[in-house]
Amino acid sequence: MALRALAAKWFELLTPREELSAVLRCLAGTGIVELQSHTDVSGAHVLPLLRATLNEYNQLAQRYASYWPEVDGASVPAERHYSPEELGARALKQLRAWSAAAGSLVERLQQLEYERTELFSLEQLLSHQELQLPDLALFSRCGPVLASRAYLLPEPTGVMAIPPNVLVERATAGNGSFLVALGALEQIAIFDDHLNALKARRVALPPELPSGRAAALEWAAQRSNGLADESHSLRVELEKLDEAHDLSTALGSIRFIDWLANHVPELAVTENFAWVTGWTSDATGARIDAALRGAGLEYLLRFPAAPPGLSRPVVLHNPRWLQPFELFSRLLGVPAEGEADPSAFVAVVAPLMFGFMFGDVGQGALLVVAGIALRRRYPPLALLIPGGAAAVAFGFAFGSIFSRDDLLPPLWLRPIDQPLMVLKTSLVFGACVILIGLVLEALQYFWSSQARTWWATRAGFVLSYLGLLGASFGKSSLWALPAGLIWCWGGAAVNARQGERWGRFGAAIGASVETLLQLIVNTISFVRVGAFALAHAGLAAAIGGLVAGIASRPLAWIVLAIGNLLVIGIEGLVVGIQTTRLILFEFFIRFLKAAGRPFRPLPLPSSGTKHA
Repeated sequence: MALRALAAKWFELLTPREELSAVLRCLAGTGIVELQSHTDVSGAHVLPLLRATLNEYNQLAQRYASYWPEVDGASVPAERHYSPEELGARALKQLRAWSAAAGSLVERLQQLEYERTELFSLEQLLSHQELQLPDLALFSRCGPVLASRAYLLPEPTGVMAIPPNVLVERATAGNGSFLVALGALEQIAIFDDHLNALKARRVALPPELPSGRAAALEWAAQRSNGLADESHSLRVELEKLDEAHDLSTALGSIRFIDWLANHVPELAVTENFAWVTGWTSDATGARIDAALRGAGLEYLLRFPAAPPGLSRPVVLHNPRWLQPFELFSRLLGVPAEGEADPSAFVAVVAPLMFGFMFGDVGQGALLVVAGIALRRRYPPLALLIPGGAAAVAFGFAFGSIFSRDDLLPPLWLRPIDQPLMVLKTSLVFGACVILIGLVLEALQYFWSSQARTWWATRAGFVLSYLGLLGASFGKSSLWALPAGLIWCWGGAAVNARQGERWGRFGAAIGASVETLLQLIVNTISFVRVGAFALAHAGLAAAIGGLVAGIASRPLAWIVLAIGNLLVIGIEGLVVGIQTTRLILFEFFIRFLKAAGRPFRPLPLPSSGTKHA
């Protein structure tokens, strides 16, 4: 854990070109590297080659993707001995060879799939008992003067214009209807155009159809089974071709190439070497070195000063249990280099505020359970665990469990009985939070080598604020208020250039009054913590009174359960919002500018097949 936000460390890595792919995969696997190109060696030809590979792959995928095998992580090749462009060229060569061998099989499979679809529609037509069918053998082979048709029409079709001399039989079928028609060839052609406009689908009538309905159904079933057997045989042949051409490996390589093209910035590549540069969150660089060495790769690694002009990403070094509390500062942005990372303080302040406003043993326990159950699916909800635990602790302090105050003796007080003490406590708590913010502001001045400026000006504000706080215990401390103001006015004038001192003195007077008023308002804002604690206790008392007035015990338990659920859902949300607001606008406002750039690690290639 580090109190100070630190910039990521710049690294530069030289590796043989044929090992570039393996090096990039290894760096992504560490999760501590963000790549950023910065070199005079031109590698602008690499990414266009990779994208050309992907373009050709996409053209093949449009036709063959549904006939390719699924690819998992085990299918990804070891890229160590191939440069990215060589890897893509090898994969394309395999795909081209496979498509040349499998093209006729795929074409035949598509024909079989189409014919099976048509047979399915024909079987639906033949199975429709309400439809009066003629002799199917004569009907399907009529011509050349007459023509026959069968259609599946959507519903509703609206008004249907039937040409003269065309015989039609129609029957409803689910969401549509079947229609058979017989007539002169010219009239049927006109009817075709009309039905196409109605989005009707023509059902093919094979000339091999037997005369009767039952015999035709049997013929269709046998034909469908024959097509299924042939499709299965073709699929088996395709699987053999997949193995013969190592298609899974080729697709895995293409997936890796796609990852390179989308996540790796323009690389510096010469004929024999590749230059990889970027940032790492590893302060010592030992983890990168260990990962590359463990993979048996050849490389030269160094950690020089970062090149000027680059935007340095910021890394927050917090243990896993503190990382959920980074959410509060990330609502504003990321602390800049040299700013304080307030996560450790928020981990104490936020649960205490939430628990104080939501003090109930039973309700807090339910929040803990909800946080544990939902944190993997919705990571921010992990904050319910410490917030609920604090609510349980304050529930014991207030003697409240599931909105009842007659089951537990309070370890401290009941808010309804001592409202002024609750409000005073929230004010003291708020003053402590603001003092922490002032201390963090002072640390930032020291980190940026501006300690003299802080002592000359900002220290006076702290003294004045302490004097105001002390006045609540005794008027003797009020001397600190004017002393602090004179301190910051005089310090501003002393630090100013000759000829600007009176101007700085006047500006300091205005700024000091504004800042001091802000500190007072910020402190008073924390009264809402006590107010919400009282509101929570009042709701609990209302629920308890309502339950006490119900004679039926089962009904009373139901009302108690519903009341608690409403409190957890509505007041829990409101208390969470108030906690967030106080942290952002009363605590962070004292020191946090959040102008940093977040560190974005290079992601690993996805583990699933991607067909564009």
